[in-house]
Amino acid sequence: MSCISKNEIRRLILEENLVSDYIDLETQLQPNGFDCTLRKIGKVKGQARLDFDNSERELPNVQEVEFNGDWIFLGRGYYRAYLNEIVKIPKNMMALARPRSSMIRAGANILTAVWDAGYQGRSEVGLVVYNENGIWLKKNARIVQLVFFTLDDETEEYRGIYKFENV
Repeated sequence: MSCISKNEIRRLILEENLVSDYIDLETQLQPNGFDCTLRKIGKVKGQARLDFDNSERELPNVQEVEFNGDWIFLGRGYYRAYLNEIVKIPKNMMALARPRSSMIRAGANILTAVWDAGYQGRSEVGLVVYNENGIWLKKNARIVQLVFFTLDDETEEYRGIYKFENV
């Protein structure tokens, strides 16, 4: 497994639609990844239930938090952040995401899972605000960086319930 370079990410975006619905390709391309941007925020309401085979899985409701103009204020707590970009991961790749360092310095963190081979969708990530004074985020702010990896071989395609989410 190896990390994909900026030039290869650009090529995959332009030729194979690895990422679409981005705002500005050159700004969002990074030496080792691609910055994804904030589309909207939801506040998680209620309980969840998780089991082994997902037959009894229940996810909590999410209530959208409205922007005030282009800005949104988030107090301490857990939120779901929806990204602008649509990703289309080939069967010989995967991606991991990390919060941008500015988010951490502002007292917030992004929680993510693996972007599996074959996943396609407009992803959601967890956003935790630790800062006791809260944080202001502007619509389209760059909040998370995707890092892409090639696999040694093609693998089976992602078939989970989140494929094609939010598109």
